[in-house]
Amino acid sequence: MHYIEGKRNIQVVRTTPEILTIRLSGAWNLNEGLPPISEIRKSIESAPGVKRLEFDTEAIADWDSGFLVLLRNIVNYCKEHNIEVDTEGIPKGARKLLKLSTSVPVKEETGDPMESSLLARIGGASLRLTRSGAEVLSFTGEVFLSFTKWLRGKAQFRRTDMKIHLEQAGVQALPIVTLINFLIGVIIAFVSAIQLQQFGAEIFVADLVAIAMAREMGPMMTAIILAGRSGASYAAQIGTMMVNEEVDALKTAGFSPIDFLVLPRVLALTLMTPLLTLYADFMGMIGGGVVGMTMLNLSSTLYIQQTISALNPLHFMLGLIKAAIYGGLVAYAGCMTGMQSGRSASAVGEATTKAVVMSIVLIIAASAVTTVIYSLLGI
Repeated sequence: MHYIEGKRNIQVVRTTPEILTIRLSGAWNLNEGLPPISEIRKSIESAPGVKRLEFDTEAIADWDSGFLVLLRNIVNYCKEHNIEVDTEGIPKGARKLLKLSTSVPVKEETGDPMESSLLARIGGASLRLTRSGAEVLSFTGEVFLSFTKWLRGKAQFRRTDMKIHLEQAGVQALPIVTLINFLIGVIIAFVSAIQLQQFGAEIFVADLVAIAMAREMGPMMTAIILAGRSGASYAAQIGTMMVNEEVDALKTAGFSPIDFLVLPRVLALTLMTPLLTLYADFMGMIGGGVVGMTMLNLSSTLYIQQTISALNPLHFMLGLIKAAIYGGLVAYAGCMTGMQSGRSASAVGEATTKAVVMSIVLIIAASAVTTVIYSLLGI
């Protein structure tokens, strides 16, 4: 067979009854279009009894990935028909690339996951859930042991790191905490004012805003803010250290990654969340006061007196207990997802997303549990 297309020339010659030689010349690149594999297949099919295929490419002037596509298709076709392929006549560079492309087999599990049965998918999900549960228990135990070492003064972390985490989780979070909780106070006051005005009880807006911010909304909104800010940051920082093998370096140097990376972050966020919550409570009350004095025409003195009469130290204490729990859970979720992150950029992104989602779920669950406990205790 002799086939000419543009600058390309294909000649298929049967040198012996069992050997077929493919002579290629010209420019074999994608500028000339896709290689004519169908013509070569026809030539091989029209030569029965062929057991070996050779190449003669001395006359090739130029080649690129289009030439490799042709070679790969010919090799695959010959494998399907039990024909041996001799690649010695192929240019050295192309021969290396062809060998590289055929050296790694295609993984069977990379197919469409929807092809597996429902029972297989349920089993796979159950196994992943079991492994995740074991990892969570292991991480929780390591954090608990690290905390006990800290209580004994034997934890391995730098005090300067602790100061940096305290500043990042506390002072640097003040602007966003101020804005969000002020607006939350405005919203609570505005919604409650519309209802209370129907009964002439506008003054009780101060009670509602104060108690809601101190017991529930202040701790919860502050924790959610920290989940998106600090929790995600912890997951990204530790995940990036996993990618750069810095965590492995700590282990090699004899340092515990839990002591050095996780413990200072958990302590910092657990300590700073109640302080931020106390500040957030007052910002929410100020927001409610703005609505009371503008929309309801209440005097500032009357609003402040009503707020003070509605609150007692117990309300703040219950809210601060919740805030400490929320802060610990946010730091725990962020550090755990970071430590469990894979070693790629996409894995770090997934860990960051998982940290925020897990933190919010834990906050809501902890809020429900603590509220039930407070109710059972009558407080």
